[in-house]
Amino acid sequence: MDNQPKIKKSWKQKLFHEFTEYLVNFIYMAIIFSAIILYRRLVLAQHGIIVEDYFIGVVKAFIIAKVVMIGAFMGISHKFEHYPLVIPILYKAFLFTIMVMLFDIVEEFIRGLLHNQDFLKATNELQSYINVVWLGASLLIFFIFIPFFAVKELIRVFGVKNVKALLFETIKN
Repeated sequence: MDNQPKIKKSWKQKLFHEFTEYLVNFIYMAIIFSAIILYRRLVLAQHGIIVEDYFIGVVKAFIIAKVVMIGAFMGISHKFEHYPLVIPILYKAFLFTIMVMLFDIVEEFIRGLLHNQDFLKATNELQSYINVVWLGASLLIFFIFIPFFAVKELIRVFGVKNVKALLFETIKN
């Protein structure tokens, strides 16, 4: 367990900590989402469908990493932190998947509203947007969040130095 005393940080240290945490979240999600988008583009290209959404994975990562930071800042993700690690990991993966899904719905509705300038048409577009493919993508995000939050929980419990040593240093017998 990480039993180091808490040291009061200056606003610069807090800002730097928040920025680096956001950057780590963003990089992880940008890599994963870009890989998923590339896979989808390659599968569709096999069927003659060309999709030109080159940077959508990076844009989604930028936004979702911020959603994760806001959720963590609001404290809604700390509910089960005194339980065995599997519980908060799955809880956070589920909670943030729901947040991503809600954000995606709002984003798509606003896009439809801006495109059509009609509430009813935007609602109809949103209904057709939410389908089994969208649910499948949401399930994929849930499973992507599991290792993401597993590492974050290990860091919370054991500390950054211990997790770095566990992951990146040679284990001596």
